[in-house]
Amino acid sequence: MSDVSRLKEIVARLRAPDGCPWDREQTHESLRAALVEECYEVIEAIEKADDANLREELGDLLLHVVLHAHMAAERKAFSFDQVIEGICEKLVRRHPHVFGDATAGDTTEVLRQWEQIKREEKGDRTSIMDGLPAALPALLRAQNVQKKAARVGFDWDRPEQVFEKLDEEIGELREAVALGNDLPIEEELGDLLFTVVNLSRKLKVDGETALTLATKKFTRRFRAVEAEITAQGRKIEEASPEEMNALWDKHKAESREAIRG
Repeated sequence: MSDVSRLKEIVARLRAPDGCPWDREQTHESLRAALVEECYEVIEAIEKADDANLREELGDLLLHVVLHAHMAAERKAFSFDQVIEGICEKLVRRHPHVFGDATAGDTTEVLRQWEQIKREEKGDRTSIMDGLPAALPALLRAQNVQKKAARVGFDWDRPEQVFEKLDEEIGELREAVALGNDLPIEEELGDLLFTVVNLSRKLKVDGETALTLATKKFTRRFRAVEAEITAQGRKIEEASPEEMNALWDKHKAESREAIRG
C-alpha cells in the first residue's frame, strides 16, 4: 500500500459512522480557517529554513487536500484520484514547451503562454483579470493583478519610472490630506500602496516577504526600547515620545553596527 493510499484509508476511517466525532462533523466551510492557517505554517517553516518542520507542515496541508477530496467523494462530486488526474492534465496542457512542440525562451514567455492557455480553457472569462479569488488578502491581490497585466505587456519598463510614479502619488496624497476629505485620502493612500507593490515587483522583491521582515524588525526594536524602559523600573506608557525615539535611534544604530560587524 502506498503512503497516500494509507492516508486516504485513515481519513475514511475517521469519517466513518463509528470514527472520530470531530472529523465526522467537519465540512468544507468549517475547515476554511484551518486550511489558511496550515498554509501560513508552511510559509513560516520555509522562512525559517526548518526542513523538519516543513516536512511536518506539508503533511498537515496534504491532510487537508485528502480530507476535502474525501468529503467531496461523499457528496459524489469528485474523488481524490480525479483531483490528481486534473492537476496532471493541467500541468501537461499548460507546458506545451516541455510536453509538446511549442517553444518558450524565458520565464516571461512561459508566463504569457500559461496565461493565454488559461484564458482559452476558461471560455467564460472575458478579461485576464477574471478568476482572481475575491478572498485574497489585499497585498497578494494587488501583486497578482499587476503580474497579470505585466504578462500581456502592460507594465513599466524600468524601476526608475515607478519611483517617479511614487513621488507623484505622495504629492497627490499630501494634497488630499490638505483638503481634509476622508474619501480622497483613502483613495490616494490606496494608489500609493498599489504603487509601492508595483515597485517591489519591479525590484524583484516579494512585497509580502518585505513587509513581514519590516514588521518583525519594528517589533524587535520596539521590544528593545520597551525592555530598556522596564529595566529603569518604569512602564512604557510613562516614557515620553522624545525618550522613546532616542532609544529607538540608539537600538537602530546598534543593529546596523552589528550588521557591519
